[in-house]
Amino acid sequence: MASRILACLLFAVAIATVDCNLEGDVLYSWKTQLLDPNSVLPSWDPTLVNPCTWFHVTCNSNNSLTRVDLGNAGLSGPLIPELGLLANLQYLEVFGNNISGTIPAELGNLTKLVSLDLYHNKLSGPIPTSLGNLGSLSFMRLHGNKLTGTIPASVISLITTGRLRILNVSNNLLSGTVHRNNSTGLRVTKVIQDPNTPAM
Repeated sequence: MASRILACLLFAVAIATVDCNLEGDVLYSWKTQLLDPNSVLPSWDPTLVNPCTWFHVTCNSNNSLTRVDLGNAGLSGPLIPELGLLANLQYLEVFGNNISGTIPAELGNLTKLVSLDLYHNKLSGPIPTSLGNLGSLSFMRLHGNKLTGTIPASVISLITTGRLRILNVSNNLLSGTVHRNNSTGLRVTKVIQDPNTPAM
C-alpha cells in the first residue's frame, strides 16, 4: 500500500514538473525573440527546475505560472503564440515597451486571465476575436498601439456577459463606435478613428 502511495506521489510530482517545464520553455522561447537592452531577463534560465524562481514572474502554490510582470522594461520584439499555453496565467503585464507585431489569437486560450495590459507598445493588426473567450477578464488595456479594424463583438460582449470592467482601446487606428449602455456603466463611447476610415 505504501509503495502505491509513493508511486502516486511521484507521478503527481512528475506531472507538475512537466507543466512547470512547459511554462519555462514557453517563457524562454519568448525571451529568445526579445531584445532586452536593460537586462531584465537574465534570470530566465531554462536550466533551473521551474520558472517560479525567475524574476518578473509569480507562481501559485502548485508552482504554476500565474503572473508575468514586464511593464516598462524596455523590451522589443513580438508576443508569441505559445503564450497561449500558460493555462493558469491570470496577469499578463507587458505595457510600456516596444512590443510589435500582432496580438496572437492564442491569447484567447488564457481563460483564467484577469488582466491583459498591452498598452503603450507598437502592436498592429486587428484585435483577435478569440479574446472574447476570456470570461474571467476584468481589465483589457490595449491603448496606445497601432491596432486596426473594429472591436470584435465577442470582446464587447465581455462587458455584458463577462466580468470586463475596463476596456481601453483609445489611441489606436480602430474604426467603429461603441455606445454607452447605462445598465453596464460602459464608459467608452467612441473609438478613436483611423482618419481614412469613416465612422460606422
